[in-house]
Amino acid sequence: MQKYISSIQNPLIKQLLLLQEKSRERKKTGLFVVEGEREIALAAKAGYEIISLFYCKEIYSESVLMHLINQPIDRIEVPLELYKKIAYRGSTEGIIAITKAKTHSLNTVIFKTDSPLILIAEAPEKPGNIGAILRTADAANLDAVFIANPKTDLYNPNVIRSSVGCLFTNQVATGTTSEIITFLKKNNINCYCAALKSSKNYTDVNFTSASAIVVGTESTGLSESWLENATQNIIIPMEGEIDSMNVSVAAAIIIFEAKRQRKNS
Repeated sequence: MQKYISSIQNPLIKQLLLLQEKSRERKKTGLFVVEGEREIALAAKAGYEIISLFYCKEIYSESVLMHLINQPIDRIEVPLELYKKIAYRGSTEGIIAITKAKTHSLNTVIFKTDSPLILIAEAPEKPGNIGAILRTADAANLDAVFIANPKTDLYNPNVIRSSVGCLFTNQVATGTTSEIITFLKKNNINCYCAALKSSKNYTDVNFTSASAIVVGTESTGLSESWLENATQNIIIPMEGEIDSMNVSVAAAIIIFEAKRQRKNS
């Protein structure tokens, strides 16, 4: 259905703004906002249900819009002045979607191989770090990303933006640390925890069997539960004055070592 809305007081516009701003609203309705052509296309490709599309024809072509989403959805045209008020990004592409969220429980995870490679991040808070982790996971074509004890809503607009849509290209699950450790044991997946104590150099560990690489926050590291249940603690040798690096960078270094080993095995 095609509509035209010009008032910021319109109930649909108010709902869109609430979904952008409030995690509580996203959880209550099971909806979230995706902005940008690439991100919306990736969400649709991943099987997300697009509820409605808001577009500004001064920025985004109507003819392109018709080919972006084949689902029967509401297409809502808004004038440029209103679009600037509802767009989350500073530089925007003229198109925003309201989308139905998926469940990210561990029991929905399906592996296509007997030796999956998983990245686990415990209690990441910064949306930018979560987004960077998801981009790395996509680049490495990981089998899954698990977020343990999540402190940030996966559908936070900053997560989607910083991941450039890789939230939709990865198999992502959330759970408590205890639930994820139980899942790993049940599925015979080795657990390699990035930690300072009792650790091996990450290049000296064999990642070719089913493996989970676990990273914690830069400030507190991993909780004791992970260290107690690790197959092996691993470390990236640091040659400067500090003893840690950005969590997404550390994860990328270890992941691509694992990928190198698997390619050469």
